[in-house]
Amino acid sequence: MAEENRPAAEEELFEQAQIRREKLAKLTEEGKNPYLKTKYPVTARSREVKEGFDALEGKEVCVAGRMMSRRIMGKASFAHLADRDGQLQIYVTRQDVGEEEYASFKKDYDVGDIVGVKGFVFKTQTGEVTVHATSIEILTKALLPLPEKYNGLQNVDMKYRLRHLDLIMNGDVKETFYKRAKIISGIREFLDGRGFYEAETPILLPLEIGADARPFKTHHNALDIDMYLRIETELYLKRLIVGGFERVYEMGRIFRNEGMDQKHNPEFTTVEIYEAYVDFHAMMDLVEELYRFVAERACGTTKITYQGTELDFGHWEKLTMTEAVKKYSGVDFSQISSDEEAQKVAAEKGVELEKGKTTKGHILAAFFDAFVEDKLIQPTFIYEYPVEISPLAKRKPDDPTMTERFEYFMLGMEMGNAFSELNDPIDQRQRMEAQAAKKRAQGANAEVDEDFLNALEYGMPPTGGLGLGVDRLVMLLTDSASIRDVLLFPTMKPKK
Repeated sequence: MAEENRPAAEEELFEQAQIRREKLAKLTEEGKNPYLKTKYPVTARSREVKEGFDALEGKEVCVAGRMMSRRIMGKASFAHLADRDGQLQIYVTRQDVGEEEYASFKKDYDVGDIVGVKGFVFKTQTGEVTVHATSIEILTKALLPLPEKYNGLQNVDMKYRLRHLDLIMNGDVKETFYKRAKIISGIREFLDGRGFYEAETPILLPLEIGADARPFKTHHNALDIDMYLRIETELYLKRLIVGGFERVYEMGRIFRNEGMDQKHNPEFTTVEIYEAYVDFHAMMDLVEELYRFVAERACGTTKITYQGTELDFGHWEKLTMTEAVKKYSGVDFSQISSDEEAQKVAAEKGVELEKGKTTKGHILAAFFDAFVEDKLIQPTFIYEYPVEISPLAKRKPDDPTMTERFEYFMLGMEMGNAFSELNDPIDQRQRMEAQAAKKRAQGANAEVDEDFLNALEYGMPPTGGLGLGVDRLVMLLTDSASIRDVLLFPTMKPKK
């Protein structure tokens, strides 16, 4: 049915666009080309007029916005203008704006046009705050019609592709991105207030490191070298710790050439935070304080509801990975003494193991993925990770097979990652070389960042580090089901 209707819909759109162009030509001939206007003296926004009605009643204001609806009733008409804060009704009469301009309002104006209105504030008989126009003019002519009022922009794919239309038609979408801005500024306010320095590190890197994430590759013509978009900011920020910035963070875009789903986009925003002379327990405290601060700032409460589930940022559970696996699978890895024994238990429990990942530590992580992660609904810290999956974390002093690392989870989703950072340059080299070798064995390119290792040899103090996904935090605090709902322009495959 959609295929059959499409030609008729396209023909109608073409006809409407032609009519609007003809109206523009008429206005231009009359010396009223709206595209020549450079400014309009706006004195009030829709929210100011509505909330400040008692003080503004009867007073003159200048408002401007996109005309979202129009109802013509002979010698008088009503319309609604949308600005950054919402919508405001205007009342236009032939008597007040003049016969010529009123005739133009009826014939030359269209829903979707950007309009400026001067008038006085009053309330209609139904109690709606309104601006009674004494003059009105087109500031921009919309040459394409808006989607139909009641059906709007319903196709999800088109909502993301035509975000400008999505924002015009759906006020709640605009509110999501206003709240995103408030969340991001809240993160900065929290960290700046605690003496952290905000850094900016390179996005284009000269080598592909051995980390698991796959980078985007490009070429620098002047230097004639391949370069890679960053997959993290960690190694540069640690150089700054070496250089004497004891508290440092960076918020910015990260790029990973990997799959896409409701929780993943190839480019996304993270914040990485490093503090000298503290360990991963201090990072746990920082996470709790940060989430409470930002939730209060953006939502006014530390208890939020996401897709019907209430989350309490005032209460966090803490479990080691071994404790969590025991709790949800019944298998106690503290009682398993060898890789072979772990492999046997995995076979008994039906846990599939990836090629080359058959050590006890890898198997513990596989059990966590299989039995635990999706059970972690309320805010939960999982700490003490196997060294095999934590190449940048410091080993636990009394158990060198484990590291001082945690991730935290909500709604079965990993939200952030933190370590007591590895500052032993010899141990770090061994782990990076092993990681790079493993990646090369899989047929991928991988190098060791010698500049970073060189920096570590000058001495990095004991340091706690944390990385968290900003987009996932925004998803939580705006009750958005998909990461695409909180990215203004998510990555999309071009339409032919």
